[in-house]
Amino acid sequence: MAEPAVVDVAVVGAGGAGLVALHHLALGLLRGPARAEPVRVGLVDDVERLRAGADGARPRDRTWCFWEAAPAVAPALARTWGAVRVLGPGADLVRDVAPVRYRMLRGEDFYALVADDVAAAEAAGRLELLRRPAATAVADGADRALVATPAGDLSAAWVLDSRPCPPRRPARTTLLQHFRGEVVRTDPAAPPVFDPGLPVLMDLRTPQPPVGLSFGYCLPLDGRTALLEYTEFSPAVLDDAGYAAGLAAYRRLLGLRPEGTPVREGGVAVVAVDHTEQGVIPMADDVRSGVAGRRVRRLGTAGGATRPSTGYTFSALQRQGAAVAEALLAGRDPVPPRAYRPRHHWMDAVMLRGLATGALDGPTFFAGLFAANPADRVLRFLDGSTTLPEELALMATAPRAAMVGLAAADAAVRAGRRARSSSRMPLSSR
Repeated sequence: MAEPAVVDVAVVGAGGAGLVALHHLALGLLRGPARAEPVRVGLVDDVERLRAGADGARPRDRTWCFWEAAPAVAPALARTWGAVRVLGPGADLVRDVAPVRYRMLRGEDFYALVADDVAAAEAAGRLELLRRPAATAVADGADRALVATPAGDLSAAWVLDSRPCPPRRPARTTLLQHFRGEVVRTDPAAPPVFDPGLPVLMDLRTPQPPVGLSFGYCLPLDGRTALLEYTEFSPAVLDDAGYAAGLAAYRRLLGLRPEGTPVREGGVAVVAVDHTEQGVIPMADDVRSGVAGRRVRRLGTAGGATRPSTGYTFSALQRQGAAVAEALLAGRDPVPPRAYRPRHHWMDAVMLRGLATGALDGPTFFAGLFAANPADRVLRFLDGSTTLPEELALMATAPRAAMVGLAAADAAVRAGRRARSSSRMPLSSR
C-alpha cells in the first residue's frame, strides 16, 4: 500500500466553503513574503470546479448575492447595485442601500477567479495543489489527520471539512430554503422590461405556501435579460411541476409571457431561458461548531456559516475563509471564527419558529422591516453583522404581540432544556 501524500492542509469538499478558504489561502501566499517551501494543499472532491471543460466553461451551478464588500471576489462580480426594490402586501418600496451595495456573483465567474489565483500561487512556487476524489473517511489524530480517498490517502496537519454532518445539538425547528432560478431573455422587438439599475430583492406577492414563506426576486443583467428566482422557506422541497408553477406565477407578476405564448394574450414574451439553477439550504436552530476534532475543522453550513432564519451564507464564508487562511499561514490553529453571535441564534430561533408555526406572517414581517428601517440595516441584520442597538431598533418595528409570544415560548423551551440537563448531571459535579 502506498504511503499517504503529506500535505499541510486538506480541503475536504470543493463547494463554496472549501473554495473560499482555498482562495484566501492563495491570495495570502501571493501577497505575503516568499517562503522556503510551497504550502501543500490537498483538494478533495469528486466535483472539479477549478478546471474548465473542453469548451472553456466551468459549472453554472449557483449564484451568490450579498452586500458586504468581500474584496477577494470583487474582480468576478457580475453586477452591483446601490438600490433595491421590495414588494409585499400593500408595499412597493425602492430603497437606497448605501453605504453597502447589493452584489451578484455567478458560480462560473467565482470558480474561474479561484482557479486563476491558485494557478498564480502555484506558478510563483508558493502553493502546491494535490487533487483527490471525494473522501471515503477522515480519521483524526493527535498530530495529523488521515484523509482516505480512492486515488490515494492524504496525511494532513489540518483538515478543513465542509461536508454535511450532524449538529452538536439537534434543531427544535427546521425549514428548508429551496429555490429554482432561470436566466430569461425577452422579445427583442418589444420595449425593455427590466430596469438594469434596480433589482427586486424580495417580491412577496407570490402565492404563499401553507407553512413558511415564498418570494420571487429579479436580478436584471440588462433591459431584456434577468435572473428570475422563485424561493420558498418551507418543510419540504417541491417537485419539478411545483417549481415550474412558482416561476410561472412570478413571471405573470412581472408581466411576462411563457415561451411560445400567442401575442394576443398580452404582456412581453420570454424568447429563451438561457440557464436554470436550483438549490436547497437548511434553515435550522441547531447548534454547530467549527471544531470536529484535534486536527479537523468544520467550514460552511457544517460549521455554522448559514444564518438559520434567512439562509444567507456567503458573507460568513468569506469571514471564516479569510480567518482560517490567515491562521494557517501564521502557523496557528485554523479554528473558524463563530459566524454569528449567541443573540443572533436566539433571534433566529424565535423568527424561524414564527415562520414554521404561522405565528409570524412572513410577507408582512419582511415588508414591514424594509418599510420602517434603513435598508442597509435590514440587509446587515439578515447577514448577522448588525450591532445590538441596531437590532433593538429593528425589533421595535416587528409585530410586537407575535414576537413577545414567540420569545416567551422560546424562553420556556430553553428553561426546560436547562432543567433536564441539570437533572442528568451527577450530584458530585453540581
